[in-house]
Amino acid sequence: MDKSHEIGAQDQIPVHLPGNGSGEDPCIWSSSPEPEQKIEIGKQIFCNRSLNMKNIVAVGFDMDYTLAQYKPETFETLAYQGTVKKLVSDLGYPKELLKWSFDWKYMVRGLVLDKNRGNILKMDRHKYVKVAYHGFKELSKEDKVGTYGNTLVRNSFDEPDYALIDTLFSLAEAYLFAQLVDFKDSHPGEILGHVEDGTLKQMVAKDPKRYINEDPSIVPILQMLRASGRAVFLVTNSLWDYTNIVMNFLCGSPVVDGRTNFGWLRYFDVVITGSAKPSFFDEENRANLFEVEPETGMLINTDNGSPMPQVGDIAARLLPEDKGAHKVFQGGSVGHLHKLLSVASSPQVLYVGDHIYGDILRSKKVLGWRTMLVVPELEKEVKLLWESRNTRKELQFLRSERDRIEDEIHHLKWALKSKNPNDNAYPKIPSELDKFELEGEKVRSNHQETQRKLHQRFHEVWGQLMKTGYQNSRFAHQVKVERFACLYTSHVSNLGLYSPDKYYRTSEDFMPHEFNIVAYEPRDMEA
Repeated sequence: MDKSHEIGAQDQIPVHLPGNGSGEDPCIWSSSPEPEQKIEIGKQIFCNRSLNMKNIVAVGFDMDYTLAQYKPETFETLAYQGTVKKLVSDLGYPKELLKWSFDWKYMVRGLVLDKNRGNILKMDRHKYVKVAYHGFKELSKEDKVGTYGNTLVRNSFDEPDYALIDTLFSLAEAYLFAQLVDFKDSHPGEILGHVEDGTLKQMVAKDPKRYINEDPSIVPILQMLRASGRAVFLVTNSLWDYTNIVMNFLCGSPVVDGRTNFGWLRYFDVVITGSAKPSFFDEENRANLFEVEPETGMLINTDNGSPMPQVGDIAARLLPEDKGAHKVFQGGSVGHLHKLLSVASSPQVLYVGDHIYGDILRSKKVLGWRTMLVVPELEKEVKLLWESRNTRKELQFLRSERDRIEDEIHHLKWALKSKNPNDNAYPKIPSELDKFELEGEKVRSNHQETQRKLHQRFHEVWGQLMKTGYQNSRFAHQVKVERFACLYTSHVSNLGLYSPDKYYRTSEDFMPHEFNIVAYEPRDMEA
C-alpha cells in the first residue's frame, strides 16, 4: 500500500511515520514502472495539496539548485571568497578580511538578518523569534524578548531593514554578515557596504564538475515524462551560454569534433533562458520573446514565439542529431510559454523549483500552476526525524506531565485560598504543594534538556529546518512551503521513483481536539 501521503505538512504525530515494523529506516513501495522498488523516507515526495498527475500536461523545471545541485563545500566557498575580494578591492575594506575562512555548514535557510542591529534570527510561523545571535554571539533571553517581543515589531520583518535567507545562494552571504558584525563591533567605522558581481558563474563554467553534483538520474526522468505524453520545459534566469554548459554537464552531452553538442535539448520541448523570474510569471508582463541561436547565442526576433523569416538556415549548422531539437528562447513571459506549449489551463502545468519566492510562490499564487518545491536539506532532516522518534515521544510525554503537574499546583493553590482552615484536609495541602512544585521543576528541567539535545542533533546552532520548538518555522509556514508548494521533496531525481500518472494525496488535517485522540495508542485509551 502506498503511504507517501501520510507524511505531509503535519508531522505532529511521530508514531504514524511509516515503517517496515523492524525498526529500520521507513520506506514505501514505489509506484514507478519499476516493480517492487522501495523508496526510503528521505527520498519520498510529500504532499500538501492533492495532485493527480493524469491532469498534468506539461512539467517544467528551474535549473540552478533544482536540476543542477551545487556542491556547498566548493560553490558556496567560491561565492564567499569572491565577495570578500570585491569588498576589499572595490569598497576599501581592510585587507585583514582576505585571511577569513568560511564554514559552509554553519548557516541554514529560513533565517532573517536584522541589518540595523546586526542580528541573525530564527522564527516560528507566528514570527516569534526563538533563536537570535548577534554575529556569532547568542543573545540572552532578556535581550531577545526586549528587542523582538513586541507584536508590532513581529509584523515588520521585511526589506529593506531585514534580509530573508531563503535560498541556498544566500548562505555564504549570511555567514559573511555574521563575520562583519563581529568585525564592526571590534573595529567601529571600518565597515562600509556590500557588493555582488557576475564572476561566480564564470568560474563554475570553467570547471562545472568541481561545483555541480553529477546526477545520472536527470536524463531518465526527463525521458520518462516525455514518454508519458507530457511536454517538458525549462525556465531559468541564467542566460543561454551558462545554461548550455550546465545542462551539457548534467545530461552528458560532450563536445563532438570540436563542436558543441546540443543533444540535451532533445529532452525539452521549450527552453526559456534569461526569464527574469519572478516577473516572468506575471501575465501582464510585456517583455519581448527572442529566439536564441544555439551556436552563436544570437537573439532573433519572434512574433510572440512564432518564427519570423530569417536570412540563412540555422538548422543546417546544427549537428545531425540535434536537428529535431526544439527551440531555445530568451525573455518573454508566461503567456508566451503557454502558447508555445499549447497549454489551455494553468492547473495543467506542474513547475519544479527551489526558490520559494522566485519559483513557487509566484507561479502558484499568481498563475495557479501546480508546484513542487525542491528542499535538498530534507533528505537528512527526515532521516533524523525517524531516528529521533523515541525522543519526540519522550518530549510529548514530558509536556503532558508538565501540564498535569501545573494543573495540580493550580488546584492546590486554589484550595489554600478557598478551603476552611479547620478542614481536616487543609494541613496536608502545603506539603502536597511542595511535592508537586519539586516534581514540576524536575520535569521542566528534563524537558528543556531533552529539547535542547534534539535541537542540536539537527544543527548545533539553528536546530531543525522546518521547526522551532513545537511550532513550524518561518521557512515551513511563512515562506509558503505549506501554503504554496503542492508537493515537496529533497531532489528532482525522486520523481523517477513514482509513476508519472501517480495521484498524490494529502494527509488528513487534524485540529487540536482530534490530535490527542489520534495520537493515543490503545493502551492509553484503556488507562
